[in-house]
Amino acid sequence: MPKMKTKSSAKKRFKITGTGKIKRKHAFKNHILTKKSKKRKLKLTHSTLVNKTDIRNIEQQLRLR
Repeated sequence: MPKMKTKSSAKKRFKITGTGKIKRKHAFKNHILTKKSKKRKLKLTHSTLVNKTDIRNIEQQLRLR
């Protein structure tokens, strides 16, 4: 039986915290930043946790489940 490989795209996008939660970055902070307000860009800078409805899917991609 071969080893189970993780999805490369998922391992680049998500990190596991010390308590086992999954951390992600916000979208829409890549380009076309001139029309976005400073407040909006600042909020997009900070990372956040993955929504509970997506956790199972991401854990499967990372082979945690």
